[in-house]
Amino acid sequence: MLDIHLPLMLFVLALFLTLLVLLNNMLFRPLVRFMDDRDASIAKDLEAAKSVGGNVDELNAKADEMISNAKSEAASIRQKAIENEKTLAAGKIETKQRELETQYNTFVEKLNSEKEILKNTLLSQMPLFKESLKAKFSKL
Repeated sequence: MLDIHLPLMLFVLALFLTLLVLLNNMLFRPLVRFMDDRDASIAKDLEAAKSVGGNVDELNAKADEMISNAKSEAASIRQKAIENEKTLAAGKIETKQRELETQYNTFVEKLNSEKEILKNTLLSQMPLFKESLKAKFSKL
């Protein structure tokens, strides 16, 4: 049946233990060390990404704040410019209205003086008109 050979069993046991020690030193420990280093590297990278993500959020918040400040400042500058232009336009309109009013008054005065001259001219030539009318009526 089955024969048990003690020297062969001891040789296989010694070979197994030697192989186990060699594999442990050459394969398992470096593999475990590599996996631990990889886990540590991943954890470090995640931590760095979180800190960068926190910085990005902080920078985004600062950028948003700066943009809102710039928008409000631009709006106030625009409003001041509009008010200045309105004031300037109102001044120009007022000046032009005064100028036109002065020109109008001059025109009215000139028109009145021409009216007076025309009236005086017509009054001075009134006897001639009367005589020409009398002559025309007498011909009828």
